[in-house]
Formats: sequence, C-alpha cells, structure tokens
Amino acid sequence: MNLLNFSVAVDDFFWSQIMIYGCLGAGIFFSVLMRFPQLRLIKDMVRQLFKGKASDTGVSSFQGFAMALGGRVGTGNITGVASAIFFGGPGAVFWMWAIAFLGAGSAYIESALSQVWKDEVHGEYRGGPAYYIEKGLKSRALGIAFAVLTIFGCGLALPGIQSNAFAQAAKLSLGMQPWMVGVLYAVLIGYVVFGGGRRIAKAAERIVPFMAIAYMAVAVVILLVHFDKIWGVFELIFSSAFNMNAVYGAVFGKAVQWGVKRGIFSNEAGQGTGAQASGAAEVSHPAKQGLVQAFSVYVDTLLVCTATAVMILATNTFNVADPVNQGGFILQYLQGVQASNFTQYAVNSLVPGAGGAFVAIALFFFTFTTVLAYAFYSDSSVAYLFKRNAQGDGYKYGILFSRVAVVTMSFIGAVSSVDVVWNFGSAAVGAMAWFNIVVILLLAKPGIATLRDYEEQRKMGLDPVFVPSRLGIKDAEIWEGIAANRYPQQLAALNEKTRQLESGLTSLKEEAETA
Repeated sequence: MNLLNFSVAVDDFFWSQIMIYGCLGAGIFFSVLMRFPQLRLIKDMVRQLFKGKASDTGVSSFQGFAMALGGRVGTGNITGVASAIFFGGPGAVFWMWAIAFLGAGSAYIESALSQVWKDEVHGEYRGGPAYYIEKGLKSRALGIAFAVLTIFGCGLALPGIQSNAFAQAAKLSLGMQPWMVGVLYAVLIGYVVFGGGRRIAKAAERIVPFMAIAYMAVAVVILLVHFDKIWGVFELIFSSAFNMNAVYGAVFGKAVQWGVKRGIFSNEAGQGTGAQASGAAEVSHPAKQGLVQAFSVYVDTLLVCTATAVMILATNTFNVADPVNQGGFILQYLQGVQASNFTQYAVNSLVPGAGGAFVAIALFFFTFTTVLAYAFYSDSSVAYLFKRNAQGDGYKYGILFSRVAVVTMSFIGAVSSVDVVWNFGSAAVGAMAWFNIVVILLLAKPGIATLRDYEEQRKMGLDPVFVPSRLGIKDAEIWEGIAANRYPQQLAALNEKTRQLESGLTSLKEEAETA
C-alpha cells in the first residue's frame, strides 16, 4: 500500500458513517437541551463579542474569537467547500449549513467547559479538552491522551494543509514555486509563533476582520453580477441535498458525508480546537465565551463558506466526481482543473487575470491565521502536559518543539502532494472530533448548567459572574480568585440579589406557616 492509499484508508476510518451521524446527533442533542441558543441568543452572542477586555493573564473576548475564527476560517472555506462540491455535489453545501447550525450548540458546550476548568500556566490562561477531561472526568491519563493527539494534529498534520492550499493557488495565479511559498510561510509563521500566545492573539485580532471583510466584499460583487442566478443556486443546493435532482442522485449519500466532513473541518465545532482559544479568554462567566464561539461557527460557515459555494455554483466553475467510475465525472464544467482551484476560476470570471491572484492572496491570509491558531492550540496542550512544573525544562523544550514542528510542517506541507496532505490532516480532525464529542456528551450537565446560570442572572438584571459552587461544580477554584479580584462589583451584586431572594423566600415561608 502506497502513502496515498494509506492516507485514504486512515481518513475513511475516522470519518465513517458513525462519525458523520454522531456529529449531527450531538448537535441536535445539545441544541434541544439548551432550547436552541443559536436562535434565541444571537443578540447576546454579538454583545459579548466586544465586552470582555484583555488582562495580564488572558486575552479579550474578541481576541479569543479572532483566534478561534482564524483557526476556523482557512483553506476549508475555499478549498474545503470546493472539494465538498466536487465529491458530494451542490447538496453538500446544505449539510455544511446543517452541521454549522447544530454544531453551534456543540461549540458552546466545549467552549464553556474550557472556561469552567481553565488553568493559569506560565502567567497565561490555558484551557481546552485536556483540561476539562482531567477535572470534569477525573482522568489525567485521558487528558494527556487528548493533549498528545492535539499536538500531533495541530503541530504536525494540519499546518501542511494550509500551506499546501496557498502553495497550489500561488503556483497557479502568482507563478510562485512551492518551495518559495514554503520558505516564506516558515519565516512569517516563525516570527509570530515564537512571540508567544499574546503575539498570536494580536496578529489574529488584526488580520481576521480584514481578510473576512475583503473576501466577503468580493463575494457580494460576484453575487450581484450573477443576481439572476442566485435563486437557482439555492434551489440546486436544496434539491441535491434531498435527492430530488436526477443529475446528482449518484452522489446523494456523498453529499451528507462530505458536507458534514468538510463542515467540521472548516468550523471545528465539536473538534475541541476552538475550545482552547476560548480557555485563554478573560471573561466574568464561561457562558459569555461559549456564546462568542458559537457565533464564530456562524461566521465561518453560514457567511464565508456560503459565499464561496454560491460564487462557484453561480459561475458554473466546478466539476462533480463520479463515485462509481474512478477518475470520471457526472458533471464537468472545467477541463483539467483540480477542485482546489474552483474558487480562483469563479473569481477570475469576474476579473479575468486578476481574480485568481486575489483568491491566492486571500488564501494566504486565511491559511496564515489558521496556522497561528494551530500553534496556539499546540502550545496549550504542551502547557497542559507540563502544568505541574511550568518553570522546568520539560515545558520550555516542549513549547520549543511544538513551535519548531509547526514551522517545519508548514514548509513540508507546501512542497507535498495535495491529496496526501489533505487526507492525513482530515484524519487528524476526525480523530480529535471523535474523542472530544464523546467527552462533551459526558460533561453535558455542567456545560448546560453554565447557560442556565447565565440566563438566570440576566433575568435578575445582573452582569453574570461565575461562582462554581452555585452550580455544584467542583475543581474550578481558579474562579474564586477571578470573581473576587477581577469582577468584585458583579460578585457583590450577585450576592446581594441572592440575599434578597433568599430573604423574600423566607418571608413567604413564614407567612404561609402563620396563615
């Protein structure tokens, strides 16, 4: 078995039908139990986005959002959407929407849990699945296993996908050789990641809004030019998603598989990576960052991925592979064009000769911030492994190794085979999602409790502050210091309101007894 076939087998193993429907099922489970906060609390999501301020130990809510969105908005939004259409037809786009809508519930839970059981390591907040596995499930061994898996995935397997995507686009539209892209990438990534978590957060905060707005602006122009086709595009997506389009009937099953697969690769809901950015944020209540991260799933998939999909479909710049005849097509608009370049051809239809260059540059910013996020996630996992001796050589050299690995794999990915890089990276996403979704299902009770506590305090007219003992949550002692030292006014208001309510209940009880 050659390397390509092996990579396909590994990817197929982690993205079996059980995994596909397990992701959808988990999203439905959380959404129903929390009464669909992705609909009810959209205003709160946006409000909390700009409220939390950075501190000497934590990043702001917006920086945490930008880091997580930087991780989410990457090659999955351009190349990933194109490959979903290539393998699953236009209907795959609907299933990307479905996993984004339902996955927002999973994103809330993992991000809130990351805040509940975060730690301060080397003067910075760190959190994520490894941390809540140890404290929530009382298993240091499982926490170590996830941390190692994250270091492998984010430090070794995933950076190459991002640099490879830019290398392919730069070669097509900018005439740059892959080795040149690899060197450029390695130097720039190295400069930022060796500056630590705060430099990564600052870079993401500056780059992410710019790149997302610029890309969306071009998408809007293309949609306006092809305005007469937009209704037909959405009709095509829905009919293909539910097997009501004869042309794409052969790939109906693939539509669900590739929509969910590429949707999670893009928005990372339930994967556990975005939760690590959440754990670094300075907020007064875990629910605040959970809502912010749920919103980032919307921005990633419902906005950016949709823009890419509609551009490709409206301009007929795509092919759909035949699942039965290897190398064949059930529909082919572009002769000899790889799926990774569909978006470039779509934009080029608007601005011939310059559209491809724009997408290549957009891919650089998208992929660059994603690799920065991967570096932060890898750092957080190393910090977890050595948190009991954060001043020792293990932590110092572990962080050094993880950052060198990210830089090195960014170069190697740029000069490697597209399919091999994508398959191994996709498998890493699947492995992390498998692990994390099982964990957050087991920890659903405290995760959901944070949202109920947040909403209860909001109904009292308070700015919510987290007191773990109110919810019966243990091993979250760090919040005693956070609440008392950073949010004394909110804590005092909560205590006073609680006292008033208890006093009122006592009075009612006494009146009932004397009546």
